[in-house]
Amino acid sequence: MQILPTPSSSLSSLRVSSMESLSLTPKSLPLKTLLPLRPRPKNLSRRKSQNPKPISSSSPERETDPKKRVVITGMGLVSVFGNDVDAYYDRLLSGESGIGPIDRFDASKFPTRFAGQIRGFTSGGYIDGKNDRRLDDCLRYCIVSGKKALENAGLGPDLMDGKIDKERAGVLVGTGMGGLTVFSNGVQTLHEKGYRKMTPFFIPYAITNMGSALLAIELGFMGPNYSISTACATSNYCFYAAANHIRRGEADLMLAGGTEAAIIPIGLGGFVACRALSQRNDDPQTASRPWDKDRDGFVMGEGAGVLVMESLEHAMKRDAPIIAEYLGGAVNCDAHHMTDPRADGLGVSTCIERSLEDSGVAPEEVNYINAHATSTLAGDLAEVNAIKKVFTNTSEIKINATKSMIGHCLGAAGGLEAIATIKAINTGWLHPSINQFNPEPSVEFDTVANKKQQHEVNVAISNSFGFGGHNSVVLSGIGLNHQHIRFYPSGCRAHQVTCRYGPNMEVMDSSHAVNTAKFIFKPGNINFTRFRPYGGRTNHHPSGLDQVTHDMQVRPFKIHVLRTGHEVGLLFFGCLACHFYITSIRMFSVYIFFVTVDMIMTQPYCHD
Repeated sequence: MQILPTPSSSLSSLRVSSMESLSLTPKSLPLKTLLPLRPRPKNLSRRKSQNPKPISSSSPERETDPKKRVVITGMGLVSVFGNDVDAYYDRLLSGESGIGPIDRFDASKFPTRFAGQIRGFTSGGYIDGKNDRRLDDCLRYCIVSGKKALENAGLGPDLMDGKIDKERAGVLVGTGMGGLTVFSNGVQTLHEKGYRKMTPFFIPYAITNMGSALLAIELGFMGPNYSISTACATSNYCFYAAANHIRRGEADLMLAGGTEAAIIPIGLGGFVACRALSQRNDDPQTASRPWDKDRDGFVMGEGAGVLVMESLEHAMKRDAPIIAEYLGGAVNCDAHHMTDPRADGLGVSTCIERSLEDSGVAPEEVNYINAHATSTLAGDLAEVNAIKKVFTNTSEIKINATKSMIGHCLGAAGGLEAIATIKAINTGWLHPSINQFNPEPSVEFDTVANKKQQHEVNVAISNSFGFGGHNSVVLSGIGLNHQHIRFYPSGCRAHQVTCRYGPNMEVMDSSHAVNTAKFIFKPGNINFTRFRPYGGRTNHHPSGLDQVTHDMQVRPFKIHVLRTGHEVGLLFFGCLACHFYITSIRMFSVYIFFVTVDMIMTQPYCHD
């Protein structure tokens, strides 16, 4: 998910002097040519001038080795909104609450009688009938979401052979509570009937590592395999660890995420005893209300969220659908209290700073945060305080709370929220934080209150924190599909741009309805000259050079290679004709492109 260009003189070193001087194969790419980079935010120079303590004098370094860069190629989930990723995000965008009365057991004697309970779940053929009846829901959710993630990544049962080395594919799906139903039933059987009546599956199906183990057994994945249990921070810990296995060369592909199924009497009763849950039984759908003055605790949820993570090199070799890039992350501990966060947010702010360092991302590049935001009195404000310590200017950062709609899914929370974050990156829409009735005045962010917002995500952060003081932060950015490419002309001179795309991709001018300029590039370079006498947008960059931005979209298209001469002439006049238009808002706008083509394409990249 690499995003932003570094505005420095070093960029010129990426230019090449001739068409033949660049061989764009995965093993011989110049720095930062595999995924596209985005310009820094418009007002970066102004914001820096207002900040008396600049965060750094130079931009952080991003990872450039395609063997160490980690990309997301598939997503799978089980949620209160169903098992389909797109349907899940559509319902989030609509601001629908998945919270309702508990009907799985008699909760009438509990002070909290509602949750984000999954109803009508079926494994849909992903688990054989005998095991489906035996398994704890925690394991069922894990297996279904893991297999659906692989299908989403183009690695279904009939497609996997020959595409991956199973000895270098691993599974790291964690859980905060484990097989709680199996454990509870086993304890009850022991108490009422004695040990002889206990199921032999009691231990295997209760321990936390069995979700990863069963997935690996079914898939034949022989790489790193274990689980992490850090309460509600579990999923992010798994993403962080899985990415590091790939970065260290120990795996090419990892299934990573979290699963949880704790809405049973012992789970509900335990959190009631902690006095952590909302008791808004008269109106369950408004009970989860992060950052609202009247919040009174979190709402339990359940489900699973799993990502397919691969090295960029591996994903490119198998022509995978790259939907996002894992930029980096960090984990640490508050070392403060068993359940309460530090009021000053020190542990969380340190974790965010370390995640930015690990990612090679400057704080001003982040413009979206999917917050932990559980709707607890202390936790919500502690997180906000931590974010303020790192991001001194909050005006361009949007922050939202997935838990306001699906509840707190404990060990699976980070997995489901990672999917929501990636969908926000790809769709350009942020789901709302619902139930924002009486907001805390100290929350100086746009919380996307009650209504979805369109927002081009630059770099996204997803936070997850857990009992014990466990803090985890992961950063992600845009992938290859759904990518907007930007070209940066230097003044009025001919400007050389190097671009890479996937095979058989169409590059289309989309900023002002120029849908006739279609071309596919062969390896080489592009020279773009752009004349801009009227209209358009100019971004003032801290390097001192104005950047003229122009959006391009990537879509599948049959191969058509433009050469020179009459084809370029036709493209020029076609673009010129399409760019003459008059509207009530904009007066007159002319863009002229000259394209000299003997160029690339295998994955998107555009760089000055």
